[in-house]
Amino acid sequence: MTVFDLFLKGGPVMWFILAASLLATAIIIQKLVTLSRVKTDGGKFILQIRSVLSKGDMSAALTMCSEAATPLSTILRAGLLKMKGTHQDVKDAVESAARMEVYKLERGLGLLGSIAGIAPLLGFLGTVTGMIGAFRVIEVNEGVVNPQLLASGIWEALLTTAFGLIIGIPAYFFYNYLVNRVAHFVFETESSCNDFLDIAQSEQRKAQVAAKKAQLARKQSAPQRGSQS
Repeated sequence: MTVFDLFLKGGPVMWFILAASLLATAIIIQKLVTLSRVKTDGGKFILQIRSVLSKGDMSAALTMCSEAATPLSTILRAGLLKMKGTHQDVKDAVESAARMEVYKLERGLGLLGSIAGIAPLLGFLGTVTGMIGAFRVIEVNEGVVNPQLLASGIWEALLTTAFGLIIGIPAYFFYNYLVNRVAHFVFETESSCNDFLDIAQSEQRKAQVAAKKAQLARKQSAPQRGSQS
């Protein structure tokens, strides 16, 4: 007897369990692929950004973030684009971009958690309907029942429970695994963003000092040009 034969003997509830399993599989694969792309050495990347910014090369820093194409680089790029504004502008941009990236990573996890809980319940529902069918056979035959007549109801009762647990247990495992991966990403990203904000504030102060010196130099040179004329 094949798995498909067992599936058919499980009754109509099995189709709902199948739909839940396909949806859970799609979410798990999509999240594993997404999380595999967020592996970035935050500390190393921040040091590279610091090195480039210390040379005053903003375009190179933006290019680095664009080429990295990771959630962290996307967040830092949003902050770099606001470097000419105030430090609060940079902080707001970083926080907004971080919320968006975390939302993208968390999207679908709630549904996966729901499937982990619903799949076993669907199995229990199949158990109930199967037992109802079995007792219905007993009632129709007025208590005189050949065990073979009860087989279909018992099959349905046992198979749906088994398949519901087969889907629910892995779904619950991957839900917790993915939640922990996202939480780890959030922790590392917060640390990297704080380091970046310190770098940004330092570079903004340098730019302000340089601008004041240039303005002072222009004021001092203005009277000299006037006296020469």
